[in-house]
Amino acid sequence: MTNPFPQDFLWGVATAGHQVEGNNVNSDTWFLEQLPGTIFAEPSGDAVDHYHRFREDIALIAGLGFTSYRFSLEWARIEPAEGQFSVAALDHYKRVLEACVEHGLTPVVTFHHFTSPLWLLQSGGWEGARTAELFARYCDRAMAHFGHLIGVACTLNEPNLPWLLESFGIGGEAPESRGSVPIWAAAAQRLGVDASTVAPFQFCSTEAGFAVKLAAHQAATAAIKAHRPDLQVGWTLANSDIQSIPGGEEIADKVRRDVNERFLEASRGDDFVGIQTYGRTVYGPDGHAPAPDGVETNQMGEEIYPQALEATVREAARVAGVPVMVTENGLATEDDTQRVAYLKAAVDCVASCIADGIDVRGYIAWTAFDNFEWIFGYRPKFGLIAVDRSTQERTPKESAHWLGSFAREQASQVAQPA
Repeated sequence: MTNPFPQDFLWGVATAGHQVEGNNVNSDTWFLEQLPGTIFAEPSGDAVDHYHRFREDIALIAGLGFTSYRFSLEWARIEPAEGQFSVAALDHYKRVLEACVEHGLTPVVTFHHFTSPLWLLQSGGWEGARTAELFARYCDRAMAHFGHLIGVACTLNEPNLPWLLESFGIGGEAPESRGSVPIWAAAAQRLGVDASTVAPFQFCSTEAGFAVKLAAHQAATAAIKAHRPDLQVGWTLANSDIQSIPGGEEIADKVRRDVNERFLEASRGDDFVGIQTYGRTVYGPDGHAPAPDGVETNQMGEEIYPQALEATVREAARVAGVPVMVTENGLATEDDTQRVAYLKAAVDCVASCIADGIDVRGYIAWTAFDNFEWIFGYRPKFGLIAVDRSTQERTPKESAHWLGSFAREQASQVAQPA
């Protein structure tokens, strides 16, 4: 079979700082995890201690055969108080980048992956009038310190996710209603602000939030490009394959517009758009429809549907009109044979898109390690590498060996002309 993947196609695994580093104590997410009435199943704690173990972790990822590593910077570490930048934290991420380069991994760096400094939440969060400017300033400072080492830059991770969550009945409260929600009321009390101003990135789905996120992406792109005009810059989107059953067409169309299409339209002119897909989302007359009876499901009770990736990549290429990179794709399961089958099907989806002339630049699996999965805690297992959190021992699963070997095989070949 002809290999459709370009020689410089990126094969990788992804992490996010808060989910793997541990003890991100100056962040809004750490703060929210500890509140009375929190919606987080458990606190992140030490996570998988990647902050201290990054060198051996990066060596492990490279040794498995991958050619890239996507990870995020923690703004809350770099700027723990407004206007106070930590050279120690900047040096830490420079060492992470140097370790990637040393091991032949292209560093795909996300500047913001859900978590923000606590001081930003206190001053309006992702509805704040100065947030875009402050985010761009942080990006500028990071680029000045280690921008020459970055291989691909992602500004914001999944700015559209809150609108998808809202369609599931999670979040979406209007500012004037936030005081009636225990976690936002508790946050406001601790911060000494009005609950209407509590707007964390993951849960902010107002039109003001959309405007701030878009402005932040654009300002950050300009700040990054000021240092490296050649650097490929985009953002990464949580795009599900939106479908409907009879009676759900109108709801599905609205969700598709709010979650996928308008963010893809905003990506026009970027160097690429990152697509992060896990399955399909089906809507009926009463809203989000559960998985059909009898289908195979993941740990979250969601249908296992790897074919969704082909639909979202094609949608992204059609609507955004820019190159696409799969920056997350994976499966929450304790059964790694399910994960191997899922990854094989997903990679075939990408190959089909490339064979049809779509410019896909990489496939990065979520996630490198079993880690802290936000409000769900440590129960969901997305990792290609298992972690015993009592010892922090890492054990690659068969899925890691399969995808890493496939990546090594593809990277060693030159794609033949179609």
